[in-house]
Amino acid sequence: MKVLVAVKRVVDYNVKVRVKADNSGVDLANVKMSMNPFCEIAVEEAVRLKEKGVASEIVVVSIGPTAAQEQLRTALALGADRAVLVESNDELNSLAVAKLLKAVVDKEQPQLVILGKQAIDSDNNQTGQMLGALTGYAQGTFASKVEVAGDKVNVTREIDGGLQTVALSLPAIVTTDLRLNEPRYASLPNIMKAKKKPLETLTPDALGVTITSTVKTLKVEAPAARSAGIKVKSVAELVEKLKNEAKVL
Repeated sequence: MKVLVAVKRVVDYNVKVRVKADNSGVDLANVKMSMNPFCEIAVEEAVRLKEKGVASEIVVVSIGPTAAQEQLRTALALGADRAVLVESNDELNSLAVAKLLKAVVDKEQPQLVILGKQAIDSDNNQTGQMLGALTGYAQGTFASKVEVAGDKVNVTREIDGGLQTVALSLPAIVTTDLRLNEPRYASLPNIMKAKKKPLETLTPDALGVTITSTVKTLKVEAPAARSAGIKVKSVAELVEKLKNEAKVL
């Protein structure tokens, strides 16, 4: 079974994000970039499926600038077999990304597609669902457990009421949640081996996909500064402050 995993290059989660002076976007100058944490979980799940003998090949794909090869090499070091970079310097919305992934899916014909449920930069939580609509594949979102059984994949989903298990007919799309697994670290020997693994570079034009965006970012602002919290000595003092100062009671 071939597994396709989509990964995204984002600002490292440990970095405090700064907004540009002209409010046109996030300042990325000299900022550490990493693989999106939910994408790390997706790669880990694919590798575990291969270790169980369920998956025969893992292909990782990323859409972004040339520098995104760094994140693809990381995925290769973690256990993926080969990588595909759809090179684009444009600011792509979720639909454009889903269309490009659809073209890669048509080209690769995987039986299972695994994505992170969302990226920590845009927080849209849309690409997996849009890809499901474009491909017509069954989809299981917010997965906390994935089990492949024959021509089906059972996905345990995290929902408001608890857990829901759905059986999806392959080919299928799964988006990963935090509790699905704990990603491993790449060993130095595997990092060295990853440098020799194949990495194919494509363009949106080569895939026949138009990436013109229908959404334009008008302004990006940092969250409003909040005053520091205080400690109170008693419940009575807390109630008094909530009533007279915060005026929420």
